Amino acid sequence: MTHKKSSTIDVALRVATAMKQMGIEGLPRNYELVYEAYAGNNPGLVREFIALGKYKTQAGLDELGRKYLPHQHEASVLQRSAGAITNEMANFMDLLGQERASLSDYGRLIGEASQVIRNVSGMGEGALGTSLEALQRATELRVTHTAEMEKKVAAQSVVMDGIQKEMAEFEAMKFIDPPTKLGNRRAFNKALAGVYANAELPMLCGVAIAEVDAGRRFSPAQIEALSDHLVTFYGGLIRQVFPGEDLAVRFDGLRFGFLFHTGDEAEVLRLIDQLRNTFETVALRDPRTGRNLGHLTLSAGVCMADRADSALALSSACEQALAEARAGGGDRVVVHGPGESAASGRDWMLYRAS
Repeated sequence: MTHKKSSTIDVALRVATAMKQMGIEGLPRNYELVYEAYAGNNPGLVREFIALGKYKTQAGLDELGRKYLPHQHEASVLQRSAGAITNEMANFMDLLGQERASLSDYGRLIGEASQVIRNVSGMGEGALGTSLEALQRATELRVTHTAEMEKKVAAQSVVMDGIQKEMAEFEAMKFIDPPTKLGNRRAFNKALAGVYANAELPMLCGVAIAEVDAGRRFSPAQIEALSDHLVTFYGGLIRQVFPGEDLAVRFDGLRFGFLFHTGDEAEVLRLIDQLRNTFETVALRDPRTGRNLGHLTLSAGVCMADRADSALALSSACEQALAEARAGGGDRVVVHGPGESAASGRDWMLYRAS
């Protein structure tokens, strides 16, 4: 199997270095954009990123972000939604104003009719009949206007429900990987940043970056043909087996990330072994013929949070351990030991805990 260069070297450090060389400011949204461009999973993004030239402006980067990573600019989405809600509320207030004016006119007609009726003894039948007819017409208009008002309010309620649904879906999907229903890289980065939200007292946990060893069983052409099926099959397998209280995400291809909420290394390894055992017992089948394709294995690199001092160092240590596991033939778990040095450098934290 051929692997992208980004899957076998310290991608995070490489991206940080590239940003510095290109003079790109170390903003969270810039880091993610450059990371996705270097990962090469979106050819359109790669082409347009290169087209920005050697020195990229912030305006150009933000334009790409809005096109390919819209979650980065969720504030603008919320502003548009807020603007739509404001407009709908203004329309509703206008309707209420019309209703108030209509009620005022109706009240005036009722008052005039009442005055005529009170003075009926001094007036002819013609005047009384005219007044009653005017009251009847006002009543009919009032009923018609009220019905129209109900329709308009109902229509605006539908619009408001649609806006609320759109906002809820946006909020739910920005940290989800659609093919697998696991978390995505953004969810992983956010969780990793939360580990070091308190730099003096980082959260005790274990982190793993893993890759399915498809190359040990299939040729590159077979992997390409089965790509979508492999992603959904093993993503679903992970979702079924992985503990709900911990975090499992898909980065790209058949690469996954895990965050275990325990500081016990033995427990982290037990959970990873449980997942690997499932891989070895649940057979993969051809989606077209149903033929048994055997079993694929899983390689993983693990690092405990107390062996790194930043989100960047922690993910880098896991990447290095995974590269070692794969270099050893795959189907292995390598733990970043206390004697090894995690990558150092600036912490390009993608998300900061609030």
